[in-house]
Order: sequence, then C-alpha cells, then structure tokens
Amino acid sequence: MKYNMEKINVFGGNGFIGSRFCEMFGDQVILNDRDDYVPQTDNILYFISTIDNYNIHTDLHVDVNTNLTVLLNVLDHLKSRPNATFNFVSSWFVYGQNDKTPFREDDLACNPTGFYSITKRCAEQLIISFCNTYGIKYRIFRLANVLGEGDGKISKKKNALQFLIKEIVEDQDVHLYYGGNVLRDYIYVDDVANAMKHCIIKAPVNEIINVGSGKPYLFLNIIKKDIELANSKSNIIEIESTHFHNVVQVKNSYLDTTKLTNFGYQCKYSIDDIVQKLIDYYESKK
Repeated sequence: MKYNMEKINVFGGNGFIGSRFCEMFGDQVILNDRDDYVPQTDNILYFISTIDNYNIHTDLHVDVNTNLTVLLNVLDHLKSRPNATFNFVSSWFVYGQNDKTPFREDDLACNPTGFYSITKRCAEQLIISFCNTYGIKYRIFRLANVLGEGDGKISKKKNALQFLIKEIVEDQDVHLYYGGNVLRDYIYVDDVANAMKHCIIKAPVNEIINVGSGKPYLFLNIIKKDIELANSKSNIIEIESTHFHNVVQVKNSYLDTTKLTNFGYQCKYSIDDIVQKLIDYYESKK
C-alpha cells in the first residue's frame, strides 16, 4: 500500500513499532533524536513510551518521566506551530478494568490500572487539553496487541503471545493463566504502520481511533494452533495468575474498530498469517 503525503516528524522511531514505521515510510520521515524535543514539521507522530506495567517494581518514576515529562517537553515546543497535527500512539491498556467489550473510543469509563496504563491515559488527557487550549489538532491511536518479527523486547511481561510462540518453536512447555481462556485482539506490525499512515492522511482530526483487528481471539485456541503448526512437543500447563497480574491486567479485551473501518482501512494480515510468520521467523533463528 502506497501513500503520498508531506514529511512526517517521528518521535521515538527506535522502538519496535516506530522503527518499523520508519522502515516502511523512510523517504517520508524526519526522525528526531531521543533528546531533541523540537518538532520539525506540522505532521508529528509520537511513539515515545515505556512498554509494560512492571516498572513499579524497579523504578517508580520511569513511567511518569518517559510517558509524561518527555511528552510535555515536546508539547511545549509545539506552541509555535499552530497548524500542527499531533498524532499520539497510545494503547488499549487505557481502557483498564472495563467489562464493556468490545472497547469503544467513546467509552468514558476508562479505568486503567498499573503505572504504564495510567500514565498513557493521563498523556491522552494532557494532549487533548493542550491541543484544545492552543488550537492544535490531534489524533490518538489506541493500539491492540502488536505482533511482528523484530520485537527484541518480548517477554512474559510484554507481548506474551509472541514470547510463547518462540517458546513453542523451541519445544518449551507453555504456562497459561486461566488455562488460556481469555480474549485478546492482535494486529500485525505492518498493519499498524499502514493504518496510522492511512489515518494521518484520511481520518478527521481531534479523534481517538482504535487500531486493531476488531476480533476477539481466544488465547488458548491460538496457542493450540501454534503447537500444531510448529509440530511442537510443547505441553500446555495451567497456572494460577499472580496477585500483581490480577491488579494490572484485564482478563478479556478487544477493540471496536468501526471507526478505523469507516475511515477506509482494513487489516491485511489475519491471525493465522501472523502466527505462521512468527513461527517461520523463530524457526529460522534456531
């Protein structure tokens, strides 16, 4: 899929999703260094963020410093660009402890738990307040769980499905909370990049937009499919969820992507496509 647009200024282009965006659209990207807070164009795409809720055990300040203080430094320099559009990459985690699945953008009952989730929601609110105050346009992208080759930070804490696919390829036993009977929404990293690019060009401003497949996938079924496709010797073992997991995590979550569809974007890759890509990738690494 090809798009034509003016240069887009990317903040945080060295992470998993940001780097893939820059790889796909590098000729249209201006990438700022981490400590360079000055926007260089009126089109801004902001990725800078921590990646999970576990920093509370090691550093109480890192989520606030990264997700809020750095953001405010960039917004402060945005005051001189009244024609700017600030596109912010957020997460489904902001919905938090919410039983109203699928999660809709107009649901005001966001109840995030965990320092990462809370600061991402706070960042959204700060952006909306700042942009309304200074007459600057914005979009907020709430991403589903993003999978893809090249994510070097997968673990039990972050991108757990992809971590388990790697374990399955290596014939390791798979330990699942709730026996894997949880619902999740997964999207391939290239679809995320294309969806954001599409929305930057075609979607209205001052919108919150869910970016995902819009489909509830049963985690256990994906794991069983992984084991079958990888011809793995892995066994599925149910384990008790930890207290901390119960505090910060949601059992079932998937996104209502009606807005994204209405704005003209359809995901290219199915969950089966994604699983096969990851199995092939980790097989190649053995």
